[in-house]
Amino acid sequence: MPEAPDAAKPEGGEPEKTELTGLFVEKPPESVVAVAGSDVTIIAKVDSTTLTRKPTMKWLKGKWLDLGSKAGKHLQFKETYDRNTKIYTYEMKIIKVVPGDAGGYRCEVTAKDKCDSTTFEVSIETAHQEEHTDILSAFKRADAGEDEGDLDFSALLKATKKRKKPEEEKPQIDVWELLKSAHPSEYEKIAFEYGITDLRGMLKRLKKMKVEPKHSEAFLTKLESCYSVEKGKKIVLKCEVVDPNVQVKWLKNGQEIKPSAKYIMEENGNIRTLTINRTTLADDAAYECVVGEDKCFTEVFVKEPPVTITKLMDDYHVVVGERVEFEIEVSEEGAHVMWFFEDQELHRDTHATKYRFKKDGKKHTLIIQEATLEDIGMYHAWTNGGHTKGEVEVEEKELEVLQDIADLTVKATDQAVFKCEVSDDKVTGKWFKDGVEVLASDRIKMTHVGRFHKLVINDVKPEDAGDYTFIPDGYALSLSAKLNFLEIKIDYVPRQDPPKIHLDTTGNMVSQNTIIVVAGNKLRLDVEITGEPAPTVVWSKGDQPITATEGRVRVESRKDLSCFVIEGAEREDEGNYTICVTNPAGEDKAVLFVKIVDVPDPPEHVKCNSVGEDCATITWEPPKFDGGAPIKGYLMERKKKGSSRWTKLNFDVYDSTTYEAKRMIEGVLYEMRVFAVNSIGLSPPSLSSKPFMPIAPTSEPTRLVVHDVTNNTCTLKWFAPDRIGAGGLDGYIIEYCKEGDTEWVVANKDLCERQGYMVRGLPVGEKINFRVVAKNIAGRSPPATLSQPVTIREIVELPKIRLPRDLRTKYIRRVGDKINLTIPFQGKPRPTATWYKDGKPIDEKMAGVRNSNVDSILFIRSAERDHSGIYELVLQIENMEDRASINMRIVEKPGPPLKVRVTDVWGFNAALEWDPPKDDGNCEITGYTIQKADKKTNEWFTIYEHNRRTNCTASDLIMGNEYMFRVYSENLCGLSEDPCLSKNTATIAKTGLQYKPPPYKEKDTTCVPKFTQPLVDRSVVAGYSTAISCAVRGSPKPKITWMKNKMIIGGDPKYLMQNNQGVLTLNIRKPSSFDGGKYSCMAVNELGQDEVECKLEIRTATDPGKDK
Repeated sequence: MPEAPDAAKPEGGEPEKTELTGLFVEKPPESVVAVAGSDVTIIAKVDSTTLTRKPTMKWLKGKWLDLGSKAGKHLQFKETYDRNTKIYTYEMKIIKVVPGDAGGYRCEVTAKDKCDSTTFEVSIETAHQEEHTDILSAFKRADAGEDEGDLDFSALLKATKKRKKPEEEKPQIDVWELLKSAHPSEYEKIAFEYGITDLRGMLKRLKKMKVEPKHSEAFLTKLESCYSVEKGKKIVLKCEVVDPNVQVKWLKNGQEIKPSAKYIMEENGNIRTLTINRTTLADDAAYECVVGEDKCFTEVFVKEPPVTITKLMDDYHVVVGERVEFEIEVSEEGAHVMWFFEDQELHRDTHATKYRFKKDGKKHTLIIQEATLEDIGMYHAWTNGGHTKGEVEVEEKELEVLQDIADLTVKATDQAVFKCEVSDDKVTGKWFKDGVEVLASDRIKMTHVGRFHKLVINDVKPEDAGDYTFIPDGYALSLSAKLNFLEIKIDYVPRQDPPKIHLDTTGNMVSQNTIIVVAGNKLRLDVEITGEPAPTVVWSKGDQPITATEGRVRVESRKDLSCFVIEGAEREDEGNYTICVTNPAGEDKAVLFVKIVDVPDPPEHVKCNSVGEDCATITWEPPKFDGGAPIKGYLMERKKKGSSRWTKLNFDVYDSTTYEAKRMIEGVLYEMRVFAVNSIGLSPPSLSSKPFMPIAPTSEPTRLVVHDVTNNTCTLKWFAPDRIGAGGLDGYIIEYCKEGDTEWVVANKDLCERQGYMVRGLPVGEKINFRVVAKNIAGRSPPATLSQPVTIREIVELPKIRLPRDLRTKYIRRVGDKINLTIPFQGKPRPTATWYKDGKPIDEKMAGVRNSNVDSILFIRSAERDHSGIYELVLQIENMEDRASINMRIVEKPGPPLKVRVTDVWGFNAALEWDPPKDDGNCEITGYTIQKADKKTNEWFTIYEHNRRTNCTASDLIMGNEYMFRVYSENLCGLSEDPCLSKNTATIAKTGLQYKPPPYKEKDTTCVPKFTQPLVDRSVVAGYSTAISCAVRGSPKPKITWMKNKMIIGGDPKYLMQNNQGVLTLNIRKPSSFDGGKYSCMAVNELGQDEVECKLEIRTATDPGKDK
């Protein structure tokens, strides 16, 4: 498919490069413009050279919508890895972009303790349009217009029943020019008017349009443009300033942040950091770092923990005017739930007249008060960690007649009752007689109770005979019946007249001797009897006479009339009834069959026979008892398992016992039940079927290729299917057949769980076709077939050893190390690999060898010195061979040097010599460490390290001390475990030197007493202790005398005199007005004296209450 030329891959073939920061080698461009209907590919590259594990990439839209769950026909993701450069390339491809794909995107890469993210924006242009781009689409909600993949059944809805009003075309207005000239208080109003829902994105873009970027003189490195953090975690905002001593301020949404346990501000040289601990949704804001007049900005996005949906939405099948309630439950209280109708978000403010939104703890409810045909469609509920949807189907009201009115035949003064039952208890109607509306009167009553409508005519008269019709209001439907008036004619009868039964064949008699009664209704059979004298009437059912005159089944007798009554007919009342009349003149008998009809029993054995991706085939058996009337058909209902809401699947009766239910969601458990319908009504529901789940086989495996061919095997490799679905993937079946044949042979007995398989036992030289089928619980997928047959023959390839570069030089390891050498090679047929050590076959007890088709592994669990030597790998295919050698040396610490001795001593120096160690640890001696110790202290000090010669000179020895020496040898593994002590010592002899100290002249420090700090005048409040202080110096130490008003202060306990290093203090305890006056301090020694004085004023305390 063609790709947008100005999308992520611009003209020129190479994608636009961005500056290298963090883990990204190449970032998506900040702005991507695509043409509606075309394809666009976004590319990001990550360097993994410094990573310890494979990085994980997430593509996000908006603030938190993870696009990984949207992968399908519309969104495709691809990941490739280059082993040479160790760079991962991630691609996101949008197939046939639509305006709903516009908006802000973010890609995040994480690898253990490292993470990085980048943002970009996608704008959509209308194809072949040179006018302004539809910039409003850039700020639609993140999840608006996303492809739901194969599970999106919205296209299957009855679109013909939606009645959408045509939208009036409005002139296009440049919203950004309007926003730039508007006051900030009007932003929200303009955004609402023009359909912009992402206010933060709008403000961010408007800020970029208004502010001219300028160079910062206060910041070396500014804050990142945005930060992302999970709720409850901490985040660090960091920037670098020019002046290391400058003070910065941190602002949040324009308000200064004060240091606290939550906000920690740190300064480290030029680096300034703000740490936010335990982030909440309130920390999702704009932050600033201010230095004088200069600022840098950033935004912090706090990601809420994913809120899952624990109770899914139900489907609804209703008629116009009914109430619909979509109820879901989420995993956390207070979670934000967004409701959508198709691709339109439903808001409390703008849709409050039609929809009601309820929130009760974890329960969230969307209510449609009265459903209309415009409400047909798919409704969605979104959280930041889950999605569910439910379908609403609305049908026009269809009134169903459950019980028709029947013809009546009554006599004068009797009561006539017309009764009918309809499906809707809210329906009203009118009664008509011969086309004229019947009006209520004292004799004629009309009632409406629930679904039943009655017309009662008391004291029937001949003029009441006629055709009666009931017409429901608002429906083109009428129910008619006839009222027959039975006129009694009195003729002259002879006195001996045999009895006669006159049966009325009208009314509810379907034949001359069969009467049909609906179960629960009343049967009243009035039989006219003639005869003289008056005959005796006997009613019986079978052989049992009916004599009761009261109760549910009774006989009522009147003159010339016998009434047989059954109240609330039951199935047991069905049978043959006999009326026998006798008098002296004779006997007459009539047999009547009363048939009780009822709603049928529920259907039986409802089960699911097969399932598809969005459908299921349901079968059942007819009810055992049809209610006495033929079964007209069936009604089906379904519900999701765990829900209590049943959805009707058909409004017209369905006459078969096999039904294919459609419009179901793959991966969701459903239950079905069936109702039987006859002319009487609806049966009770059947038992629910066992839960079943609509699932479909996967798509075919992809990228089937031949990996290797030998003279009797063929190795195939492939990738997993693009679409797996809710049924998962159990494994793969590999099949083959010869070219020209049609019979496929299964190569594997058990399902292959890996994405590769070696087919064995193939005939040499034949051309074989191969195919691979994926299988899950729903069955086999379409096969993935090789485009051409494969010829089975051996491919000869010379043996070649690919010795790793680090093994081409001397291979050195320490004693005790584990050694595992993997040597890759190539060659066909499979070569024979043999290891040799120093020209002899390797001993299996010394080292282990494992060979495969592509490499040979030599491993030693714990290396020893004996493992050192020349190892040679020989690769052979018949008379062809290749060789590779590895020089392995196992080393350890050396032994101590030999014969350490002092060879000469002169002045303050000593010459040492020693011999190299007997054991060099199997590698070169790199040097020696020499230490000395005085025999007085026996403390060792290092005088030389890494000395490469076997001699040295110890200098700066102390005269008069005797020294001993020791030497360590050193190689690649380190110092030897033990040193070698010198056999003799070095004594530094004393010389005839004598120390004459310089004469010491004592300094004269005597001085006259001198006050360095005088007394200071003071004014204190009476009753509060006080102190006066001064400082004096003098030598010899002077004698101190305190005086008040020139009078020496003696041992009065009121005064406390202190002398601390020449600091003199006089403490006066709770002075009174008599303690005021002049205080002086005199210091006297043998050289002289000095005196200081001050004035102390005592104030009387005042009572503040007296001033008032």
